Amino acid sequence: MTGQPKIKERAVFATKFAAVATTVGSAVGLGNIWRFPYEAGVHGGGAFMICYVVFVFLIGIPVLWAEFMMGRSTRSNIFGAYDKLRGGWLGRVAGIIGILSSLLILSFYSVVAGWTIEYLFSSLLGWLNFTDIGAGHDQFVELTSGWRPVLWTVIFLFCNTFILFRGVTKGIERASNILMPLLFLLLILFCCNAFTMPGFGEGIRYLFKPDFGQLTPSVLLSAMGQAFFSLSLGLGCMMTYASYFSERTGLMRTAVTTAFLDSLVAVLAGVIIFPAVFSFGLSPEAGPTLVFEVLPHVFSQLPGGQCWSTLFFLLLFLASLTSTVSMSEISIAYFCEEQHMGRRRATLVSSAIALVGGLLCALSFGPLSDLTIAGMTIFELFDYFTSNIALPVGGMIVSIFVGWMLNRPASVDRLAVKSFHMSLMMTCLRWVCPGAILLILLNSIGLL
Repeated sequence: MTGQPKIKERAVFATKFAAVATTVGSAVGLGNIWRFPYEAGVHGGGAFMICYVVFVFLIGIPVLWAEFMMGRSTRSNIFGAYDKLRGGWLGRVAGIIGILSSLLILSFYSVVAGWTIEYLFSSLLGWLNFTDIGAGHDQFVELTSGWRPVLWTVIFLFCNTFILFRGVTKGIERASNILMPLLFLLLILFCCNAFTMPGFGEGIRYLFKPDFGQLTPSVLLSAMGQAFFSLSLGLGCMMTYASYFSERTGLMRTAVTTAFLDSLVAVLAGVIIFPAVFSFGLSPEAGPTLVFEVLPHVFSQLPGGQCWSTLFFLLLFLASLTSTVSMSEISIAYFCEEQHMGRRRATLVSSAIALVGGLLCALSFGPLSDLTIAGMTIFELFDYFTSNIALPVGGMIVSIFVGWMLNRPASVDRLAVKSFHMSLMMTCLRWVCPGAILLILLNSIGLL
């Protein structure tokens, strides 16, 4: 039609490695390197980790496989996928949740990612002064308040937009092929350093030796939530990436590989952090401040501490970037395919919305700190809605739709899935995932 851009052939990831690298990059982020260690620390270490791994297989892989199946079979964004599979009103609800939540997450996530850039440059230039934990807290407050976070949020979103501007194959795929091996290389380097620390044995025992006496309903629910959130499920992120898979990409194999590597990054983050914590007599229950306040103090005590600190925040930056690229692609694919925008215009629109939200979130630690809604700052509101409500609801819709509403024989024929794998996945999607995700939702909003 006149006035509408010419529809181009849909992009496809060139190799199986690219399919894995992009999906693992989407899953791996601050949730693995920042959230997992402090969740494990607060909930007793080994018992939490075993529960986390079990839930990755019981919930994570089935929902991940379901999103892969929907994306690859329809070659569409989240709205288009549900529409082609006749999702009706349920699909429209999932689509609205996915698009809205991806933009909200991109907004507040870019602020935290901006902190990693500021810490990276401050460490590189020798400006971090964490002689004790109190100094670390004071510097964190100084670096994250006022107008300075606005600059770093803008810089991070510029990096994100630059990759997305280049498209699926030249931008997302090429960046993932470079960034993911580099991220794993840095993780291995830090693990080798952890091995030399005096507290290595104690830290490893804390992480891998379970004390089942600490296994409480709270630990189980937290481990279940971490397994779900860590894989970026429920927003259509994996569905969108799977729409770029080639027919040669094995969905079950890719789902298992993605879940395994995502969990490996989380476990390696624990291997890096807990030996350091025990080596210097610090508490593993430091919580969210572990990365930005406690670890810089640890680095300051190490030979070559400035170098280690710089590499660590580079690691956080890379993990943040691979996640936000995939989060942006949810709305970009929607704007391109449903609103008939060109890719560059869709990227600019998505980035502009995220920039406005990001600026509000960045300023909620300073000039807008008194602006609250339901007792939460803008940053806290965006985080609460997406993490506690949108992700579980989106994941539950995927589970119910694929498990109970999708035509099973048609999906088997289309995907050439082994009947054993299909039966196993469908059993989990029908009977395990909805109930488990409901528990996550109730726990997240404080009803359990």
